[in-house]
Amino acid sequence: MKENGNPYQPHIATVEDAWYETQGDRCIKTFKVVFDDEKVRESWAHRPGQCAMIGILGVGESMISISCSPTEGRFLRFSVMRMGKVTQALHELEPGDKMTVRGPYGNSFPVDEWKGKKIITIGGGIGQAPLRPIIEYVKANRGDYAGLTLIYGSRTSGDLCFKSEFDTYNAANDVCCHLSIDVAEEGWPHYVGFVPSLLMEVNPSPENTIAITCGPPIMIRFVLENLKKLNFADEQIYTTLENRMKCGFGKCGRCNVGNLYVCKDGPVFSYATLKDIPEAFA
Repeated sequence: MKENGNPYQPHIATVEDAWYETQGDRCIKTFKVVFDDEKVRESWAHRPGQCAMIGILGVGESMISISCSPTEGRFLRFSVMRMGKVTQALHELEPGDKMTVRGPYGNSFPVDEWKGKKIITIGGGIGQAPLRPIIEYVKANRGDYAGLTLIYGSRTSGDLCFKSEFDTYNAANDVCCHLSIDVAEEGWPHYVGFVPSLLMEVNPSPENTIAITCGPPIMIRFVLENLKKLNFADEQIYTTLENRMKCGFGKCGRCNVGNLYVCKDGPVFSYATLKDIPEAFA
């Protein structure tokens, strides 16, 4: 893998494309960006699960999951929920506008260690963003993995991210997709109920399987409980805690969980590492 130079130095990138995944007060907008400096573009290297600090000069920065796999090309994708000053400013960006990017930060999902295994991703809402790179990485290296299943849900069908991609997955028959919404809607053809309940309906076997979950903390807690009911071992379960990171290099102290710093020790953790740290899922 190529070196990224100084990960704390921001680089200018141009928004190549932008679109809304969801609407509403806390809507989600995805940005496809390309570094202006060709040398940075060529040397950048990230792995599924890593994050980057993105921002606007004079406004500020936010730590955001990289929502694309390195197998997709020499660009980056970020799916940003509008929640505050910086994310509001980011949402105002359109193709041709500039943002800053620095990173990548944190560890990554051990996708190479998972070769030969079945992969299940279990996401809720914006939590699908850090899971998407796993899906794309496994798809690009399909012969290295024994299977790929996607379980994903949100409050309503309008709150689901990456909706058009699920149709593509099903049409290509290379990902087994299970979608859900919390409350029934006319014309909704998939499961109605919460993601942890959908997990039990799918009833995946733990044999030779890795399960990765990301979403609201309450969802993660019940998903973890249900995975244990399905006899998944602690070492077979992974999640991310990237929403706790602020500075990215362990100086502000905002991301500590027990004796761990999410920005330095994570954001990817096995459940075996987190199970005895109650505040991890608070």
